[in-house]
Amino acid sequence: MEIQVLCQSCGMMIDNTGFLGTEKDGSVSNEYCDECYNNGEFRYPALTIDEMKDIVIDEMESLGASNEKIDLAVKNLNNLKRWC
Repeated sequence: MEIQVLCQSCGMMIDNTGFLGTEKDGSVSNEYCDECYNNGEFRYPALTIDEMKDIVIDEMESLGASNEKIDLAVKNLNNLKRWC
């Protein structure tokens, strides 16, 4: 079954349940990827939005994303659940 979830921490589009984080009871999170969230907790709870912006920029640059796409992704972080 194909899914499409936008991680509410990093903004990554998740289209495979294997990349979703987990809740404390072991169930799949419907809001966060496994890079950001596991066992009902953020992997890096003290991470700031500015640090997340740097991570997103570095990751997207390494994937060859255009500056336009990177700028859009960074701006979108402000609208995600973790950062509101």
